Amino acid sequence: MPFTLATWNINSVRLRQGLVSQLMSEEAPDVLCLQECKSPVDKIPFDVFQALGYTHMVARGQKGYNGVAILSKRPIEEVGSHAFAQLDHARHVAARLENGVTIHNFYVPAGGDEPDREKNIKFGQKLDYLTDMRDWAHAEKPEKSILVGDLNIAPREDDVWNHKQLLKVVSHTPVEVEHLAEAQDAGKWVDITRQDIPEGNLYSWWSYRSPDWDSADKGRRLDHIWATPDISNAGHSSRVLRHVRGWEKPSDHAPVFATFDL
Repeated sequence: MPFTLATWNINSVRLRQGLVSQLMSEEAPDVLCLQECKSPVDKIPFDVFQALGYTHMVARGQKGYNGVAILSKRPIEEVGSHAFAQLDHARHVAARLENGVTIHNFYVPAGGDEPDREKNIKFGQKLDYLTDMRDWAHAEKPEKSILVGDLNIAPREDDVWNHKQLLKVVSHTPVEVEHLAEAQDAGKWVDITRQDIPEGNLYSWWSYRSPDWDSADKGRRLDHIWATPDISNAGHSSRVLRHVRGWEKPSDHAPVFATFDL
């Protein structure tokens, strides 16, 4: 039975619960994965989402920072979470659907502004987090799994508005791209979005610093949907809902969608 999945860095689920509700009402994904919820789990407005048919939730939260949640119309069971890079952050949670598919929702650290771990502890934490993701995938050998989230890296040249200008900008530096590729290869993860849309510039994030974000279009593809090889051929209909970035008081990220015939 097909199901549609979406991932969205919401940048405060309480501040933008109206936007979450709007997306649920207009697009109705079966599963919606949120990152940067910035809320303890008990403060997430679950009752609002329940009223819209999202009667199941697994989440990890903390006050004011980070936070991940999986909201689902279909029954899900929590299957745990990981705290990588020795960070006491709510950055990962996993849930299993009744069809046996496990969904991993990740929020990889942004990494600060300076791409030098000696000068910027946050950049070092980001690289360490990705290394731990790699080691976890090697150890667990995921199967029948989907990995989604704000991975805070745009790996391909056409995942950013200007490859050369961004080579020294956090989110597109060669060392980050290499670390992400190692994490991806460790789980044999297939990039479903690029499987569906193999060519052309594609972005999911546009900075708040650009008042004319739409016309300037200086975006980056930071949000991803991956799947293990045993189910990757079931993924299709990938899309980025760019127009959502233009909603009133939006997140700086747009939702990314895919459908799986499973």
